[in-house]
Amino acid sequence: MLTLTRVSRRYGDTVALDGVNFTVPENTYMSLLGASGAGKTTLLRLIAGFEEPDRGEIAINGERIDGQPSHLRDIGFVFQNFALFPHLSVSENVAFGLRHRTHDALKNETEIKDRTEAALELVGLTGFGHRAVSAISGGQRQRVALARTLVCEPRIVLLDEPLGALDANLRARMCDELKAIRERLGVSFLHVTGSETEALTMGDKVAVLADGKIMQSDTPDLLFNQPMNAEAARHLNAWNIFDAGLCGAGQGQIAVRFDQIDVCAEGQVPEGRLTLGAKYLTGEFNGPTALSFFRADDGTLLQIIDHLSQPRLPQLDEGARYALHFAPDALRQFHGAA
Repeated sequence: MLTLTRVSRRYGDTVALDGVNFTVPENTYMSLLGASGAGKTTLLRLIAGFEEPDRGEIAINGERIDGQPSHLRDIGFVFQNFALFPHLSVSENVAFGLRHRTHDALKNETEIKDRTEAALELVGLTGFGHRAVSAISGGQRQRVALARTLVCEPRIVLLDEPLGALDANLRARMCDELKAIRERLGVSFLHVTGSETEALTMGDKVAVLADGKIMQSDTPDLLFNQPMNAEAARHLNAWNIFDAGLCGAGQGQIAVRFDQIDVCAEGQVPEGRLTLGAKYLTGEFNGPTALSFFRADDGTLLQIIDHLSQPRLPQLDEGARYALHFAPDALRQFHGAA
């Protein structure tokens, strides 16, 4: 189990991480979701030992690793750009760490060959060892980078936006493959991403990092359906967040999911529903769904998603005012949320 306790990191006047408390359980695929600049890569670099925290502790299974050199931490790191050696073959890339690591480097060529071939088999690249990395696809290069990490048998694997350089179809396929590989190995993966869809798809648990702090860490379904604060909800790109006073629901901020708001003409709101007035701006067709954009009276942009297999929204005219309404139990209230 990986634990971070009150970990902080500052660059001059910029606070990258601010007292982070974070746990990655054993045998878990953990997604870390955050926007650009949230501190995701900084957190990975501190865990890996490329940098040290200004304050706080980092431990694996109760043993502190902060202050240790990176090569003694038994942590694997898969970079976003894969960081493969272009002049080496696939097998030579995978075997590089075994041969050249500072601690316990292997000299037995038979053992190196056997472990390299086993790692390539694990990631589905049997028979690719002789190829140049320039002669294989992006998805295959990603698997080479993963094999190079796994061959050294790390205690935990860190993945820094590993799917960011792949096209959409390949990303979807690699999601399944990464999860299957992790399950076969039985080690924890910490997967950093800026995509809420990727985070929710990949993670057994998902943590949201914003403003240098962990806003929430939960199972994907709990995080998506019950965000604990406005920042967690905002990162899911599925919740409207607005002032409770707009619909007479008290004070503070509330959140209502895109798919839980209905629309009707003003004055025709069904009994028992909370409502607010808004002007329809435009719509966006996304294949199986359509997204409609509204502007509330205080200027807040609101979004409503309609699943076209079961459409529920009326015909909307740009510039016209409508009543947006929802069930009281659909809202999440965040007292004092920013």
